[in-house]
Amino acid sequence: MNRVLAEAFPDAHCELDFTTPLELAVATILSAQCTDERVNLTTPALFARYRTARDYAEANRAELEEFIRPTGFFRNKTTSLIGLGQALTEKFDGEVPHTLEELVKLPGIGRKTANVILGNAFGVPGITVDTHFGRLVRRWGWTTEEDPVKVEHIVGELIERKEWTMLSHRVIFHGRRVCHARKPACGACVLAADCPSYGLGPTDPEAAAALVKGPEREHLLRMAGL
Repeated sequence: MNRVLAEAFPDAHCELDFTTPLELAVATILSAQCTDERVNLTTPALFARYRTARDYAEANRAELEEFIRPTGFFRNKTTSLIGLGQALTEKFDGEVPHTLEELVKLPGIGRKTANVILGNAFGVPGITVDTHFGRLVRRWGWTTEEDPVKVEHIVGELIERKEWTMLSHRVIFHGRRVCHARKPACGACVLAADCPSYGLGPTDPEAAAALVKGPEREHLLRMAGL
């Protein structure tokens, strides 16, 4: 299934825009309960104003809240960003650390966020168990676990470590484009032959094809023989 997904999504990547580990950490914090698209519309002005960990540490709360208001839950996220800036400044000379153990101790950064940063900013393999990832691996019968940490460990034993970051991107791409939460496009899915949940969504090819989204749509439909 991972090999088929690699063929389906050869350009799978982190859909948050960033140029530094700090920018990725900030963008990932903002992405909680918010779309990547909305975050990417918000961050250019934010990153132009706040360039270093110290900038966040010393930020005016009201001003920072206004910058990130469109991403929702902006008061909690502001607290996280200021706390992150302070922790990085005080403990890591303003640099984002590159171990899971150090990252998860930072304000606003849990295991999922830490794996996003490790995999995409530092090239350290990590499995990102977001809502899409958890939903799909349970549908595929890879695990029945609901707890993200257990899911991460179980899937990590199924797939070789060097593939972890790319697997995460591929699964998330597939969840956003084909295997939707309410109505998966079963009849137009490249994994149909291997999926124990086939039939959860429409199996009629035409009805299913209408549900497939994203820039890879034509490529995915060709792969599915449509």
